[in-house]
Amino acid sequence: MRGWPLNKWHSWDRNEQLGILNGWGVFIGDGFLNVTVVVAGFASKLGAPNWVIGLLPAIAGGGWMLPQLLVAARVRSLPHKLPVYRSAAAIRTLSYLSMALIAAFLAGQPALCLTLFVLAMLVNSLASGVAGLPFLEVVSKTVSTERRPRFFGTRNLYGGLLAFGAGLLVRWILGSGLEFPLNYALIFGLGTAAYTFGYWIFGRLQEPPDPPQQAQGVRAEFRAIPETLRDPYFRAFLTVRLLLAGASMSDPFFTVYALRELHFPPAILGVFVMALTGAAPLSNIVWQRVAERKGSRRIIRYASVFYGLAPLYAAMVGMLGLGKWAYLGVFMLTSVAAQGFSLGHTNHLLNISPPNARSRYIGTLNSLVGAALFTPVLGGLVADRFGYLPVFTISLLLCAAAWWQCGKLRRDA
Repeated sequence: MRGWPLNKWHSWDRNEQLGILNGWGVFIGDGFLNVTVVVAGFASKLGAPNWVIGLLPAIAGGGWMLPQLLVAARVRSLPHKLPVYRSAAAIRTLSYLSMALIAAFLAGQPALCLTLFVLAMLVNSLASGVAGLPFLEVVSKTVSTERRPRFFGTRNLYGGLLAFGAGLLVRWILGSGLEFPLNYALIFGLGTAAYTFGYWIFGRLQEPPDPPQQAQGVRAEFRAIPETLRDPYFRAFLTVRLLLAGASMSDPFFTVYALRELHFPPAILGVFVMALTGAAPLSNIVWQRVAERKGSRRIIRYASVFYGLAPLYAAMVGMLGLGKWAYLGVFMLTSVAAQGFSLGHTNHLLNISPPNARSRYIGTLNSLVGAALFTPVLGGLVADRFGYLPVFTISLLLCAAAWWQCGKLRRDA
């Protein structure tokens, strides 16, 4: 490890190094347990209807965000937030392990398997929501504002490369002679190991204490929502996030459309993960530079364009019969957009949040956006009734609206 990588690594302090390693572990886990590709493929193999497949990313995203206002009321007055994160991480690890075991032993009973698997996902998602706000609070205290774009960019860049390796393994496992459901159980088990490492390493950060704050309780947090919404920059950001959350209704159906309508082989799921993760490193380099030069507002606006192009491209590939390799562009577009949103959303929210109300801003936004993230269930109902192309069209229109609304975001955030 001589030269550039080592010099760059030593430029980070211990807390920043642990935060970066946490990101790398989570990225690897995401490669194995990608909800819209691997988990959706597993559910499709079990014969799940589209609304159930749409429920999976809704639980993963919405379940993560919905409890955060309640979490804000609990952690606001705590000088240290890491103990809350560690407790939630233990539950997340156990739920991931449960998902692997359910897949291994209950796939012969599809209805029971899907029910227990979804319940395990729900527990995991709610625990992730409990951990999410303490995570952002700790990052805001241990990484300075001017270093955050490079911090998240480094997490995402090398994490994306590692997740690409996970995609290679997913492709190899699904294309090997290992029979269903043991192939998926192995993939879920590897993801569990990666997540466990990531959670453990973040729990070792040395968190500086917050100044004492009076505990306000859940009712006070809810009563403070109108005051938070009076902030015009918060309202503008909330509007953009709600529109993009609605646009996510297409996400799980890119994979299902490929498997059920275009009749691609199951092993293609690993290639989809590789496309998602392979596009991430290069896009992160670009997004990081945009963040440092133009700010998070510009990132979110550009990413909205890529996000809207994904459903349009998926429909064109299907209608023109361009084949499975051309279809990889769908996941490359969504990956570029996701990396932009990951960097832009986090930085923008932390930058517009007053330090003494950061928990309330984070909790309010995530709880409201969390409800909108259940639109993939609606997308599944639309797909069951009218097909996948109307779902893709709705997502495209919502992305266009989000791009327009980005003009109202705070320009210096």
